[in-house]
Amino acid sequence: MTISSKLPEVGTTIFTVMSKLASDCGAINLSQGFPGFDCDPELLDLVDQYMRAGLNQYGPMSGVGALRQRIAEKSKLVYGVDLDSESEVTVVSGATEALYAAVAAVVKLGDEVILLDPAYDSYAPAVKLNGGIPVYVPLEMPDFSVDWEKVKTAITAKTRLIMVNTPHNPSGYVWTQNDLDTLAELVQDSAILVVSDEVYEHITFDGRKHLSLLTHPVLRAKTFVCGSFGKTFHVTGWKIGFCLAPPRLTEEFRKIHQFLTFGTVPPLQYALADFMSDPSRYLGLSDFYQKKRDLFCEGLKETPFVFTPAQGSFFQMVSYGHLSDEDDYQLAVRLTKEIAVASIPISVFFSDKRDLKILRFCFAKEEKELLDALEKIKNIKI
Repeated sequence: MTISSKLPEVGTTIFTVMSKLASDCGAINLSQGFPGFDCDPELLDLVDQYMRAGLNQYGPMSGVGALRQRIAEKSKLVYGVDLDSESEVTVVSGATEALYAAVAAVVKLGDEVILLDPAYDSYAPAVKLNGGIPVYVPLEMPDFSVDWEKVKTAITAKTRLIMVNTPHNPSGYVWTQNDLDTLAELVQDSAILVVSDEVYEHITFDGRKHLSLLTHPVLRAKTFVCGSFGKTFHVTGWKIGFCLAPPRLTEEFRKIHQFLTFGTVPPLQYALADFMSDPSRYLGLSDFYQKKRDLFCEGLKETPFVFTPAQGSFFQMVSYGHLSDEDDYQLAVRLTKEIAVASIPISVFFSDKRDLKILRFCFAKEEKELLDALEKIKNIKI
């Protein structure tokens, strides 16, 4: 049987490849972005409670009302933004679904979508599968900030959507107020909409605040904000996310969502709703992860890598271009095999696979695991 692939250039993701290699080699896996520890036992008890209460059938398509209300309360507490939980909040099966449904809701054949390069690997496929054309705008080195003049130049009469990400994966760059204001100026008098990936919203460092696009009045009216409980509560395998958008956009979003997954596991939603009644469970996340980032960065000072501490997310990038011309993918594979520590080569995030000689490590791990990894990294030969 001959099949004409819709994504002929797409293979198995680097995250799957490196995690499997780490497993095969018995390596410490600092590649794929998932916590190396379990969630709060109370959250597990709540899930058990609601499963045993018989809430195991289909839930509401838009999400359990109690959880949507908690999300709205969180948005008010953290960002000072009032959301209608009925018409502006949708619970979905992971932020990846939220991103896809948002793109599918508004992108038609021939529409152009601006992507800030490098970008998370699900963005471009979502655009292409819906007939859109990715238009890549390179971020500025070395901090991966946005050159807004380049974005402005990339906008054409066909531009339908701009996809953004803060805190940024893989770099950890956190947007400033100037970033929000400038984006608002570019889109306010146009039909251009925005998809904002904010899954690391509660993981920022050194006193930085995450500035959700919800907080800007112009952007709030034109943006799908996509978030995740997986990153916030250490339950990435649950695949529970949400989308926040004004009623007209939410209406179109839900039309797509209902035919992708329809709904998300109800007991998990009820458990999260109860768990979120204590805001400290997400408000303290930055401090929790900053300790891990600081520990990891302190150890990196004893290695030959060059780095700037991440501004947000739970990833730390390191540069080795001053040491070697070795391909970043080959180096990541070699280090996994030789010193038993897995990382991600940054080239996979770029549309043109450009190799800047940078690796990404995930520090969302137990302290002992980070210390063990650092001891191994100190012995690298590049």
